[in-house]
Amino acid sequence: MEHAQVKAVEQRVHRDTRFAGKQSAWKKVMRHWELYFLVLLPVAYLIIFKYVPMFGVQIAFKDFNVVQGIWGSQWVGMKHFKAFFESPNFWLTIRNTLGVSFYSLLAGFPIPILLALALNEIRTGPFKKTVQMVTYAPHFISTVVMVSIVMLMLTPHVGVVDRLFAMFGADMTNMMGVPEYFKSIYVWSGVWQEMGYASIIYIAALASVDPALYEAARVDGASRWKKIMYIDLPSLIPVTVIMLILSLGNIMGVGFEKIYLMQNPLNLSSSEVISTYVYKVGLVGANFSFSSAVGLFNSVVNLILLLIVNFIAKRVSETSLW
Repeated sequence: MEHAQVKAVEQRVHRDTRFAGKQSAWKKVMRHWELYFLVLLPVAYLIIFKYVPMFGVQIAFKDFNVVQGIWGSQWVGMKHFKAFFESPNFWLTIRNTLGVSFYSLLAGFPIPILLALALNEIRTGPFKKTVQMVTYAPHFISTVVMVSIVMLMLTPHVGVVDRLFAMFGADMTNMMGVPEYFKSIYVWSGVWQEMGYASIIYIAALASVDPALYEAARVDGASRWKKIMYIDLPSLIPVTVIMLILSLGNIMGVGFEKIYLMQNPLNLSSSEVISTYVYKVGLVGANFSFSSAVGLFNSVVNLILLLIVNFIAKRVSETSLW
């Protein structure tokens, strides 16, 4: 009897504690409702535009029919994946996607860091503001305008590059029509457009360095190069590792708009990547199941790369996403 009474008391205390905990949590929410409302908008965006569309991934395993809908379409398993792996365009798109991605990473990843280090050495003055303005501004140019600028500059007999070649007596070729030039044009125009904006996060990291470290280095007679090597670079390592993990985790995610606008029949052997292939097969060719299978394959590869790179970074530098 006493045991039953004790158990009943424990259950009542546990229930009261849970109720009090819920009340306390609700009071916290009501006390800071503005912050929770601010968080609600991006969370709703993620749920509506990122998680809800995952429901449609199943059409990669079906012969999707618009009339029958997703539920009514017939399951075909790995049929579309096998068709992609056996397609003559499989190795072409994989090779071009990896080629553009790694080229962009090798060329575009270190330049914002170097720009941030250079700007950090310029403490004050109009020169620093001018450099920041000149390097940040291209980021806000739309993709269509950027591609138009590139094409106008490289147009034979009219563009600026052709005029420069003519000054030195060299013959100009249609660079946009040469497959070997496509990746370099795509990557370096992207570096020019994004290096200033990408350097902001590194400049912010350098701004958080304790000024006492620079004072101590100055007292010890350290040169600017040594201050960069032993103060600036170590302070950038955590941010650099995180950005590198994110970049490598998206190595298969070459953007669609710019590369599609720069495509033409002459450079297609070098410019056809997974994103443009999915667009042509899925939307233009109305083969939605096949394009979904290709897109899902691309996303799975990116996820695996992200997990592997994050694991390696955590082991090597103790800095990781999680």
